[in-house]
Amino acid sequence: MSPAVPHVIRPPDGAGGGHHASTTKLAVGAIGIVFGDIGTSPLYAFRETFVGPHPLALDTLHVFGVVSLIFWSMTLVVSLQYVTILMRADNKGQGGSLALVALISSKIGKTKYGWITVLLGVFATSLFYGDSMITPAISVLSAVEGLTVVQASLSKYVIPIALVLLVALFMLQKRGTAKIGALFAPVMIVYFTVIAFLGLIQIFNNPQILYALNPWYALQFFLTDGTLAFLALGSVVLAVTGSEALYSDMGHFGRGPLRLSWFGFVMPCLLLNYFGQGAMIVGLDDAAAAQAIESPFYFLAPEMWRLPLVILATFATFIASQAVISGAFSITQQAMQLGFIPRLSIRHTSETEAGQIYIPSINWALMVAVIVLVLTFQNSSSLASAYGIAVTGAVTIDTLLMAVLLMTVWKWKWWYAVPVVVVFLIVDGAFFAANLTKVADGGWFPLLIGAVAFTLLTTWARGRKLMRERMTEVALPIEIFAKSANNSAVRVSGTAIFMASSTGGVPSALLHNIKHNKVLHERVVILTVQIAEIPYVDPECRFEIHPLGDGFFRAIIHYGFMEETDVPAALTQMDMCGGKFDMMQTSFFLSRQTLLPSEKPGMPIWREKIFAWMLRNAATAMEFFRLPTNRVVELGSQVKI
Repeated sequence: MSPAVPHVIRPPDGAGGGHHASTTKLAVGAIGIVFGDIGTSPLYAFRETFVGPHPLALDTLHVFGVVSLIFWSMTLVVSLQYVTILMRADNKGQGGSLALVALISSKIGKTKYGWITVLLGVFATSLFYGDSMITPAISVLSAVEGLTVVQASLSKYVIPIALVLLVALFMLQKRGTAKIGALFAPVMIVYFTVIAFLGLIQIFNNPQILYALNPWYALQFFLTDGTLAFLALGSVVLAVTGSEALYSDMGHFGRGPLRLSWFGFVMPCLLLNYFGQGAMIVGLDDAAAAQAIESPFYFLAPEMWRLPLVILATFATFIASQAVISGAFSITQQAMQLGFIPRLSIRHTSETEAGQIYIPSINWALMVAVIVLVLTFQNSSSLASAYGIAVTGAVTIDTLLMAVLLMTVWKWKWWYAVPVVVVFLIVDGAFFAANLTKVADGGWFPLLIGAVAFTLLTTWARGRKLMRERMTEVALPIEIFAKSANNSAVRVSGTAIFMASSTGGVPSALLHNIKHNKVLHERVVILTVQIAEIPYVDPECRFEIHPLGDGFFRAIIHYGFMEETDVPAALTQMDMCGGKFDMMQTSFFLSRQTLLPSEKPGMPIWREKIFAWMLRNAATAMEFFRLPTNRVVELGSQVKI
């Protein structure tokens, strides 16, 4: 029984806009999960344009210019590029750079330029890891720094409090977010409502700030102070950090609910706050404005309400950090399934929600990196210099991928596609170029993390490909082996399942088993798990069975890159291999390769050593495929690439 190419199903209820959850309910849930990163940007984005590495004068020209830039950046990058256009580019309900690459690769993956698209997606993923380290650090630090607005003497407690909160955040990950997640949406709704109300009061007092809706004020800023305006883009972009998260989390909520929550609630609240910060600065004298610009977000509130605002903002940044950490887990799982990261231990923190996972190695690596960032940079202003490059780099890559999408997948005419792409490349490229000026001030960090992650991801993908090729070269055809082995080994009762990475040849574990033990089970299944470039595979196309005779079967289980690879659960549904599987009568045989670096031209020796290290530290197939520990036999072999 051999099905056609696996086709796709939508995610379960609640994912991708399930039938049983209303759009409004999903939109409310998205406010708590998706918009934390971009929602906490008012804490530092407006401030950094004036007090960052390239300070601006606190006059009407610059305040109106910055507010106008923030408005139009949010409109073009978030509302138009991501929410309106890219959210249409879903890979069967899923979004994000890797999902987009998988979608494009299905069209051009076999062409001579397909590899460029894959590398772009991998680099965007690599930059995300830098983002996921900086976001918790800058968000929590900027919130706790509000204590210095309440009372200057509290400044010595900012870093200790921030570190305690961040460590607690990472310690909570193994317990899952199901229980505290129920509080996310109400807290974020209160937060957005409060910051909108505070901004609205200032706009009412100084309504002239609304003139900044006119793009002329942004243009005038450039015409008057061209260099400073360009450099200011490096801080203005902080207002749109988190836009990629809207696209990546589309699979959990669906494009309709995300668009509703963005246009109907989140964007208006953010703009009211940004315009309110600008209105406040314009309405103050020079001395008061110079004091307020150090923390304009908190100066919006009357003095008696600043401490409650600090507490509320801290909760909001805690939630924003939680979302980006969960995103790191999710993108790691996708990269793992698509073959860019070695198998890592994954723990499921919810019995009902498949998407709620915990990856210990990623969690602790992020925690160490965040602590180092806080202790190294000391304050959110210094971290802001490091923040923009990761975000603008990922957004620029998404724009390039969007160009390929428009031409190859959506088949737009070039006279439609080129103007759209050029506009976004100018905008995103300007943001990225402005942030490159901050490399020496901290921008080196996400670039370093991105380079390391890119090297590891591409090394693993290349090494894995070479290893499979070497093993295929020496593999014995299964048809020949089945006939000869049947006459040279004793058959014993039960079922033996030999896990194989390739769908051709004989697994090394099977060869070693018959060589050393000289026995064969009455039913021998060579099982391969294949991950498709689609998020979910139709259960009817889950299995591919090839009877080989003499009690031998070759079986392939198809999964989407968003699905759990639970082999025992899949086997209970498979009855085309000579009957049902009884786990108590089934043994799993795994091949465990030890890599011997060689001078063959496959990879430079230093990359071979990195690949060997990654191979040694990868989680076992037993853990990854959720095999019963008391039914597994591992047989080792050595291979040169």
